[in-house]
Amino acid sequence: MSVGSIVILGGRSEIGLEVATRLAPGRTVVLAARRSGDLEDERRAVLAAGAASVETVEFDADHLADHGRVLSEIVELGPIDVVVLAFGILGDQARAETDAQHAVNVIHTDFVAQVGVLTHLAQLLRAQGSGRIVVFSSIAGARVRRANYVYGSAKAGLDGFASGLGDALAGSGVSLLLVRPGFVIGQMTEGMTPAPMASTPGQVADAVVKALRRGRERVWVPGMLRLAIVVMRLLPQRIWRRMPR
Repeated sequence: MSVGSIVILGGRSEIGLEVATRLAPGRTVVLAARRSGDLEDERRAVLAAGAASVETVEFDADHLADHGRVLSEIVELGPIDVVVLAFGILGDQARAETDAQHAVNVIHTDFVAQVGVLTHLAQLLRAQGSGRIVVFSSIAGARVRRANYVYGSAKAGLDGFASGLGDALAGSGVSLLLVRPGFVIGQMTEGMTPAPMASTPGQVADAVVKALRRGRERVWVPGMLRLAIVVMRLLPQRIWRRMPR
């Protein structure tokens, strides 16, 4: 296994940190986030998990013009093994239906910014000749529901882009793991009623680490969602549009 660094883009993400702590022993871990000077708690948690060192980097995913510079600076810290794109927002569906700027903000963070980061990463890791990228899609993007169509459409776009990028990287020494979780119980979904087959950030991280070790390209979390989506895609639209989040 490579001894390169573990990079978490979205250094406060619950899932991202859970992945980092599982991969941390003996590694350099880079936590990239806004207000990077306030990541001391996260830094300590990763060090306690056995990281050799933890670097913090200022990163705002919505500032597209800064992506290339920030990622190049991270590469200069040393070879990268795994990069986890752990940033994103859920947004407010009701607000997004009448507030165009809010709808655009959700799409920008959850799709446009991810595309920008992934395009830069692909170039940098191709030049390195190795590296693994973890991208989080969602069951929300597998068949977009009326109840959360703004967030769902962003994830649908990201799923398609990441799938194509993964194919484009084949043979380059760089691989992409596309993770498709269902409802995740955590800070982002606080106050919401968990959907069936919900997972915790720790369970998602376990699935990610297992998939990385097996060299997988796709993983549903939990695995039974793969069968559930087959059924979901068969439902008539008149029924589907009434489905809850």
